[in-house]
Amino acid sequence: MTKQRVLVTGGAGFIAGYVIRELLDRGCRVRATVRARKPAIDGVEFVQADLLDDAGWTAAAEGVDYVLHVASPVRPGPVENEDDLIVPARRGTLRVLRAARDAGVRRVVLTSAFHAAGFGHPPTDHVFTERDWSVLDGPGMDAYGRSKVFAERAAWEFDRGAMELTTLLPVAVLGPALGSEVSGGNHIVQRLLTGRMPGIPDIFLPIVDVRDVADAHVRAMVTPGVDGERFLIANGPAIPLKDIAATLRTGLGEAASRIPTALLPPVEGLGHQKQISNEKARRVLGWNPRATSETILAAGRSLAPTG
Repeated sequence: MTKQRVLVTGGAGFIAGYVIRELLDRGCRVRATVRARKPAIDGVEFVQADLLDDAGWTAAAEGVDYVLHVASPVRPGPVENEDDLIVPARRGTLRVLRAARDAGVRRVVLTSAFHAAGFGHPPTDHVFTERDWSVLDGPGMDAYGRSKVFAERAAWEFDRGAMELTTLLPVAVLGPALGSEVSGGNHIVQRLLTGRMPGIPDIFLPIVDVRDVADAHVRAMVTPGVDGERFLIANGPAIPLKDIAATLRTGLGEAASRIPTALLPPVEGLGHQKQISNEKARRVLGWNPRATSETILAAGRSLAPTG
């Protein structure tokens, strides 16, 4: 894999930052797209490109062996205009695929999300795998989830010629923060540590370490025979939020003193533990995620208030 040239989209993002680190550690030449701000990462060629604009994508993909398409708007929960998420996610994915195909890229790895597989379903004991798709108008589905479904389905329907495509579906991504920005599932850890939750909601959270997500991207990039495959990326079963809080209290001591101890009353529709399988990623990619407690504590240490 040494000296392979890889394009990473959304280079200023949380997941992309770790993907870039993983690629550099493995000797790859890395080019990354950003909309404006260029992070300070030695050895990375940054180019400007926006998901809503054709400009820059042809040049970004030129001479590239692989594309890891990580960029996508992220805003879980209610939004005023769903097209603010859906349009850039879908059209941006098609722009990246078109540029990659025309440049002769070998394989694209698309970062989808568990939101494209395990949402919109009523409470069930079903074990979610890569074969599942979210229900667009089902319970608990939101604009972010729909954007992920539309973008991934558009990718699979795209005429990519000889270019290969693999998609990854990570659950809530936690791990050591990069700089001052808080992304992904780390928002929940931050809210716990700063005491901004009045109590612990009765919810379960499936999590995955951002470093393991980066490792999965590189494995999906180079593993033979994974064209046309989806991979669900999760550390393990969804865990109660109260257990995440307890892990932080035990591991961080005084830094976790603001975490509430009271449990909030059950709310209808919450408190259901989704069953998730990461067996395919382990078996096919040789992926071996770290312990959930390690992920929680790494996130907590990087986000713990200092005063």
